[in-house]
Amino acid sequence: MKVMVALDESKRSLYALNWVLSNVIKPVGQEEEQSDSFVCLLHVNLPFQTYVYPAGPVIYTTPSVVDSVRQAQEQISAGIFARAIRCCEEKKIKTEAVSLRGDPKEVICQAIEERHVDLLVVGSRGLGMLKRAFLGSVSDYCAHHAKCPVLIVKPPKEFSDQEEQVSQRPT
Repeated sequence: MKVMVALDESKRSLYALNWVLSNVIKPVGQEEEQSDSFVCLLHVNLPFQTYVYPAGPVIYTTPSVVDSVRQAQEQISAGIFARAIRCCEEKKIKTEAVSLRGDPKEVICQAIEERHVDLLVVGSRGLGMLKRAFLGSVSDYCAHHAKCPVLIVKPPKEFSDQEEQVSQRPT
């Protein structure tokens, strides 16, 4: 079984990975039929976009700015993969880490087709119906457009409350 887990900087995506490792994938050698199972970890970086203000002069970004943004994104991806791979190694699960660039929802669906994935796993941000309608939802988009089954892992209520409290702290 080939499982793809879409990761971002949130604790919710890491929770989804841990849930899948505990409940869906069996470690190598535990069952013969699942010995070829592995997890593909996917992180999608947003493309760097330059902004042009219609009322003012055109602003061009220098190549050095674009390079520094890409390097920062690569460092973030490396940190995400380090945590995720550590979780997989603890459970003795074969992994592959893939970092791509583009619109996350479209890139995830495209990666599923290219890699012939059997199951996509994404975490849930817990948006309400109204916020999801205005902001959009990667998990909702993937559930409707992916060419494989999609498992949306929603963390328990206590987990969501803790994350909200951390994000609402004044800086």
